[in-house]
Amino acid sequence: MEKVFIHESSYIDDDVEIGEGTKIWHFCHVITGSRIGKNCRIGQNVIIGTEVRIGNNVKIQNNVSVYKGVILEDDVFCGPSCVFTNVYNPRSKIPRMHELRETVVRKGATIGANATIVCGNNIGMYAFVGAGAVVAKNVPDYALVCGNPASIRGWMCECANRIEVRGDVGVCGICGKKYRVKGDSVEQIENS
Repeated sequence: MEKVFIHESSYIDDDVEIGEGTKIWHFCHVITGSRIGKNCRIGQNVIIGTEVRIGNNVKIQNNVSVYKGVILEDDVFCGPSCVFTNVYNPRSKIPRMHELRETVVRKGATIGANATIVCGNNIGMYAFVGAGAVVAKNVPDYALVCGNPASIRGWMCECANRIEVRGDVGVCGICGKKYRVKGDSVEQIENS
């Protein structure tokens, strides 16, 4: 694994792929069968479970466990101590790993500190999950969700700034990108 930084306190199992330019910091464990893309930043005390898929340019802050069944696409940000689950109704005494519910976090999404993502729910492209939110249903592309249970509170631009919506058109006041809003969905409009 040339051109990869792995802190000496971290443990990397056999049969793991780690892309060039990725940095794995203190006290991490990457478990067999996992694939981590290029230029990722893995903070301290992070566990990457078996067969997890992580795209390129992903940043995972401290104290996050990414379990089997979770897929992080390119450019995803996972804030400190956010939580992913993978079995919906766990019991210590009853084995249920065969009942995993997949969670996909789409390109460019942000998950805030201490947010919880209940398994089987997907996070849309460029969506923004607020700190401490509990996601118990799918989050649409570009949605800003907060609270417990998380609900849509607005829309976020690809540049991570709030989209100002008037009628069915939204505009980012920072980068100027335009979006069309239809109910609980948003799509980018080609800027002319």
